Amino acid sequence: MPKFAANLTMMFNELPFLDRFEAAAKAGFKYVEYLWPYEFPAAELKAKLDQFGLKQVLFNTAAGDISQGEWGLSAIPNREAEARRDIDQALEYALVLGCPTVHIMAAVVPEGESRQAYKQTFVENVRYASEKFKPHGINICLEALSPEVKPNYLLKSQFDTLEIVEWVDRDNVFVQLDYFHAQNVDGNLSRLTDRLRGKFCHIQIASVPNRHEPDEGEINYQYIFDKLDEMGYQGYVGCEYKPRGETVAGLGWFEKYK
Repeated sequence: MPKFAANLTMMFNELPFLDRFEAAAKAGFKYVEYLWPYEFPAAELKAKLDQFGLKQVLFNTAAGDISQGEWGLSAIPNREAEARRDIDQALEYALVLGCPTVHIMAAVVPEGESRQAYKQTFVENVRYASEKFKPHGINICLEALSPEVKPNYLLKSQFDTLEIVEWVDRDNVFVQLDYFHAQNVDGNLSRLTDRLRGKFCHIQIASVPNRHEPDEGEINYQYIFDKLDEMGYQGYVGCEYKPRGETVAGLGWFEKYK
């Protein structure tokens, strides 16, 4: 049975962020993820995890200056020092939080810039991250974002991400398989899952097209969950969706997985 993680950036957002840990635990979740922890001291977040018996399973490196259109720095040429500062910061948080996996954000590629130069920069920074994280047993994952969600992001397809993972060629670097983005760009999710077997270490879910609970839309998630069980997938499944209304009211789909 999949190990579901509540995404506290998107779920339970009726509440202040630090109150979402308790809400997730009361709803039956044992695992949590979110985009970024850096607004709070790592020790404060760890105390929340411990208080409510939760395990942190994923977060991202910093996004950069979102107001200027940035969405990650690790692929931007000539900004390696900033990118590696963010990678080092993520490692510090992962060690305190006991988090097994960190998503290294790539970057948006401005019109007219060389995507190849961005890819090369990203590869070198991911290799840096791999070497820093490996002694601590922490995995790195890379994620594709569909163009309607993040136009001009370096990675838009699962195959873009797989290419970088194979180029990096490190045994703690994997694909982050988000089925919402994958269906929007790649489709054919059964064969895609087979193709990526052994290459992904974290999964995220949401309905398509509306990015709500996984009990609506065009993806048959029960089939996907059964397939993952058959494959022997031992990782986590992050619930990175926007609730249709109040979060708990939409958790009927989760009842049988508690």
